[in-house]
Amino acid sequence: MNPDIFLPPQVAWATGALAGGPLIRKTTLLADLPGVFANGEAWQCGDPKQSVYDVDVLGSPTGEGALFVGVTHLHAGSVGDEFFMTRGHFHARREQGEVYFGLRGAGLLLLQTEAGDARLEQVTAGSVHIIPPFTAHRLINTGKETLSSLAVWPAVAGHDYAALAEGFALRVFDAGLGFEVRHG
Repeated sequence: MNPDIFLPPQVAWATGALAGGPLIRKTTLLADLPGVFANGEAWQCGDPKQSVYDVDVLGSPTGEGALFVGVTHLHAGSVGDEFFMTRGHFHARREQGEVYFGLRGAGLLLLQTEAGDARLEQVTAGSVHIIPPFTAHRLINTGKETLSSLAVWPAVAGHDYAALAEGFALRVFDAGLGFEVRHG
């Protein structure tokens, strides 16, 4: 007797496209990000229907011990001279970590502790990022093409956006041929 062999979901490493399983897509528009960018006037002048990022998550079980797998596709662009970024969050269950894998594009991962200590990691195709427990995280696209990153995190982690209502300690701006990091 031969056992059944199943084809699991797939990721196209070059594009970050997920296939072969139930997929949930969440699109975050510029209008969904009030107070995220430093220049509120530039944000208000932007197209509210502009897609800033999409997150595709494989449908999977929930509960203790289960993992979610998803890909964030952060589009290239800026509000004023501040690069497009994800909203960023702590986990509601702060003791839960996460792993990011850079798939395409160029950008930064902003990590910040509850005490406000912040650091940046370069995200490129092939980079691996271990996000420790008790650490907020945000992707920033500093390139000219979509930045895609695969993430794996505990299904019970949850998101806490309210803890960052005052923003992150660091901001990243376009400096012509590169970027400039400024304190929040």
